[in-house]
Amino acid sequence: METTEQIKKTNAAEQKTLAPNMVRLTFLPSNESVEFEAGKLPYQEHGKQGSILDVAINSGIHLEHACGGNCACTTCHVVVKKGRELLNEVSEEEADRLDTAADLQLHSRLGCMAVIEKPGEVVVEIPSWNRNYVREGGGSTL
Repeated sequence: METTEQIKKTNAAEQKTLAPNMVRLTFLPSNESVEFEAGKLPYQEHGKQGSILDVAINSGIHLEHACGGNCACTTCHVVVKKGRELLNEVSEEEADRLDTAADLQLHSRLGCMAVIEKPGEVVVEIPSWNRNYVREGGGSTL
C-alpha cells in the first residue's frame, strides 16, 4: 500500500469505513482503490479537475486518454457501478461523445468529464476492450 499526503492507495481487503469528506474510488476489475479528501487533489491537467481521469493520474492508475482528457475521444470510457449520485451531470458534449463509444452502457461515462463532486464511494469498471488495448501495447502518447 502506498501512502502520500493527499492520496492513499489500497486494495479491497484493506478498505474500512470512510471518514467524513473522504472519497473512495475503486477501479474494476483490478480492485485498486484510492482514498482522498474531496477537493484536495492537485490538478494533473488531464480531464476536468477532480475527474475520474484526474484521480487515476494522481494515483498512478492507468486510464487510457488518447486525446489528453479533452473529450475528443472515448478511450477513457468507464462504466459507473456505484456512486453515480456523487458525480456531476453528463454534459451535452460528453453525451454526444459517448454516442461514439464502443460497448456503450446505461451508466457509461468519460473519465475525463465525470467529476466527483461529493464525498463517498464511487466504483467504476474499465471496459475489457480498453484494458486489452493497454495490455497489447497501446497507450497514451502524450
